[in-house]
Amino acid sequence: MSAPAQPIVFNPRVAAMKPSATLAMTAKALELKRAGKPVIGLSAGEPDFNTPAPIGEAAMKAIRDGFTKYTHEMGMPELRERIAQKLLRDNGLSYPPEQIICSNGAKQSVALAISVLCRPGDEVLIPAPYWVSYPEMTRFAGADPVILPTTVEEEYRMSPEALEAAITERTRLLILCSPSNPTGSVYSRSELEGLAEVLRRHEQVYVLSDEIYEYVIFDAEHVSFASLPGMKERTVTVNGFSKGYAMTGWRLGYFAAEPAIVKAASKLQGQFTSAPCSITQKAGVAALDMPRESIDTMVDAFRQRRDFVLAELNAIPGVRCPKPEGAFYLFPNIATFLGKTTPAGRTIASSDDLCLYLLDEHLVALVPGSGFGDPEGIRISYAASMSDLQEAMRRIKAGLQALS
Repeated sequence: MSAPAQPIVFNPRVAAMKPSATLAMTAKALELKRAGKPVIGLSAGEPDFNTPAPIGEAAMKAIRDGFTKYTHEMGMPELRERIAQKLLRDNGLSYPPEQIICSNGAKQSVALAISVLCRPGDEVLIPAPYWVSYPEMTRFAGADPVILPTTVEEEYRMSPEALEAAITERTRLLILCSPSNPTGSVYSRSELEGLAEVLRRHEQVYVLSDEIYEYVIFDAEHVSFASLPGMKERTVTVNGFSKGYAMTGWRLGYFAAEPAIVKAASKLQGQFTSAPCSITQKAGVAALDMPRESIDTMVDAFRQRRDFVLAELNAIPGVRCPKPEGAFYLFPNIATFLGKTTPAGRTIASSDDLCLYLLDEHLVALVPGSGFGDPEGIRISYAASMSDLQEAMRRIKAGLQALS
């Protein structure tokens, strides 16, 4: 008789990592859909539009032309040249192609930047609500996430005073996401300048500026943090193609930074994945070359959906939701409903409970705010058809009104 198998002991940094809350909720919704339930999914963070035709055509041409070999590990020069042109045109940032690295999605770009900049014992400042992966990537790098809560009254934007109070001798990095996932908040130029003024007094602190939702913006100006005086040398500007070009599955992102940071990231990427897919890179060139009409059409549709869902939410007694100026999310505060009871007698003790109730009993998939560092909120993605949003809001309203 063979001896019992020994349990596998994993890297403790992996064992301590939390699974993505957004992916977990999406998976549960898909499970219910496979069982025949008419679930409306408002949990996934991706546009519901198809990738524009010129991008797909460029990819098919790359295949027909046999462009299927490895490229430079930082991304092919043609693509990095186009990105450099984009950064200058749209963001007022002058980078040579050698200071740009292309990765398998902006998610990898964020992970690379955190991994090469942060050392064990460093602190990374992360305003909350935050994208679910920031703290986990920080911990995996051996650094300590320091969460800076913001409130619905502040429209989920961090103040210079809060930033100043959080900086210590161990602070290495500040992560900013504007437009924000999960709140849709956008920092104005004056608000970013207020943060930059604080950072000018703390030269040891770098900034990771996640600008993946740059093109999905409605009532505000997008300002790249690196464009502010004195900030370029200390900022890693992350962007990509997933959100603005409806290219989530293509996996293409990039960052621009100082040469030493890019060199370190290139070394790490070279050992882990090498460059992104050659076909995807050709598609990225086509995306940057094509007219903006298809992007504008998509953003106009998102604006209409935002306005509808926001009005419906704020008409529900007890719900408070600021008006998001970008991305395709709303992050209502649902604190009023915590402690209430469902018709089946189940107590809603957390945003997790509320989201599970709305999924199980009313077949709408949302994401609890606990995964984003704010247990009194929920994230609603309005990257869905207007008919789905209308039915989803009817169900959400009925579900909340049924609580006692």
